[in-house]
Amino acid sequence: MSKKEEKNKKNEEPVEETELNENIEQEVDAQEQEAQQQEEPAEPTPEERIAQLEEQLEKEKKEYLFLMADFENYRRRTLQEKQDLIKNGGQKVLDGILPVVDDIERAIDAINQGGDLDSLKEGVDLIHNKLMSYLKSNGVEPIVSTGELFDTDVHEAVTTFPAPSEDQKGRVIDTVLKGYMLNDKVLRHAKVVVGQ
Repeated sequence: MSKKEEKNKKNEEPVEETELNENIEQEVDAQEQEAQQQEEPAEPTPEERIAQLEEQLEKEKKEYLFLMADFENYRRRTLQEKQDLIKNGGQKVLDGILPVVDDIERAIDAINQGGDLDSLKEGVDLIHNKLMSYLKSNGVEPIVSTGELFDTDVHEAVTTFPAPSEDQKGRVIDTVLKGYMLNDKVLRHAKVVVGQ
């Protein structure tokens, strides 16, 4: 073999190897593109996208309607509970007053039968004490007024009266109608006579 032939043979081998490398690279590129196409979902057509959006809208509408129905049920139930509370809220208070009413009726019967005056007075005092202890247990306390400094927050001046002494000026001389507090809030102002 001549040198030229050897040289051509050597030149031919690299050409075949280059072609082989190119073929391999093309195959690898093709495989990579296929893999990417498989990973990336195909873009939906406009009709498919519209159908998806309509389906999603229907789902959201149903969820919204269920939510509104739940809220409406909650609102009705809460309103009913509030009405029941207002209607029957005083039940506990009235239940506590009924024994006092029973005692007053017994006292009236005793008066009608002409009972002993001292025992009647004692019975009325017991009824009064029972009622006051019940009120105290429910947070109602009488406002102490006579002899105290006049306070517009708890007192209502019915009239003024010349003070018998200098130290009674601006003080409550007499209580016309007792006032009451309910848990540190004025339930009824005390009507008082103030020294001037």
